[in-house]
Amino acid sequence: MKATYHKYILDFKRPSGTSRGVLTQKETWFIILEENGKRGIGECGILRGLSADDRPDYEEKLNWTCSNIHLGENQLWDALLEFPSIQFGVEMAFRSLASATPFELFPSEFTAGKKAIVINGLVWMGDTEFMKQQIEDKIANNFTCIKLKIGAIDFDKELQLLSFIRSHFTPEKIEIRVDANGAFPLNEALCKLSQLTEFKLHSIEQPIQKNNTDSMAVLCKNTPFPIALDEELIGVFLYEEKEQLLQKIKPQYIILKPSFVGGFKGSEEWIKLANKYNIGWWVTSALESNVGLNAIAQWTYLLQNSMPQGLGTGGLYTNNFDAPLEVRNGKLWYNPELQWNFTL
Repeated sequence: MKATYHKYILDFKRPSGTSRGVLTQKETWFIILEENGKRGIGECGILRGLSADDRPDYEEKLNWTCSNIHLGENQLWDALLEFPSIQFGVEMAFRSLASATPFELFPSEFTAGKKAIVINGLVWMGDTEFMKQQIEDKIANNFTCIKLKIGAIDFDKELQLLSFIRSHFTPEKIEIRVDANGAFPLNEALCKLSQLTEFKLHSIEQPIQKNNTDSMAVLCKNTPFPIALDEELIGVFLYEEKEQLLQKIKPQYIILKPSFVGGFKGSEEWIKLANKYNIGWWVTSALESNVGLNAIAQWTYLLQNSMPQGLGTGGLYTNNFDAPLEVRNGKLWYNPELQWNFTL
């Protein structure tokens, strides 16, 4: 078996705002396996400034992985514990190599084009008019769940946006999730949550920065509506540490990004613990290309979680790879009649 790795830069169609700044490009890496005329493709979806494996030795570890590919998937996964995006790339590449085609990793009614995955409509940060336009577009495209990134513009303006949605759509018609990406100051978080209560939100992701576990535990205990942990899961590698974190904070939900938490295996550890402690969960992509998004979507479908998933990021880039993934009427579909075009 031969293994190689390749860097690829994804270009955003328009600058995309988060509470950590504006993104114009997204770096990603691919592991390509070749054996007996077949090819396996895995994406290592690192996000600089956020991923636990954003380290100076990242490419060195990719090179080591390809040089030691003979160790096999399970042994490599264990050896790559502190490199969750490479763990995921390895899992994906081996699954791809073993599949009938490189991109149908988990055959199902989803990959047959018969069933779809309900997803949320992501509204990016920006000025009020831009965000309002995105909201109107999502509603026009029959999304029943909208996710707004908040925490970057004036909080009062964000409250006005939420008021705009609620003045036209009841919670039964449109579910609203908000993602603060850790933007709320510790001493203001509970007050801001109280202000958000009137809009009957489904949940808020990561209201305060990670690693403030005492404060997050207090917030989760006293919050007027559910809190979902997102960044808080990043860098928690051992099963015992994962369990300790959930026992301490007791969140209402956790959000699983396979590229950030060790791929399918790492995510399934979190799911097992969430089920044990009666914590809800859903899956979200982490700005991967269509290659990674495809793998996440196929795996997610098999989990049969009826909540809207965060898998609507395929249209963000000008130079994404052509794929059979389509967003229609608030759902992600796999159209088997469309062809892949994966060239690096």
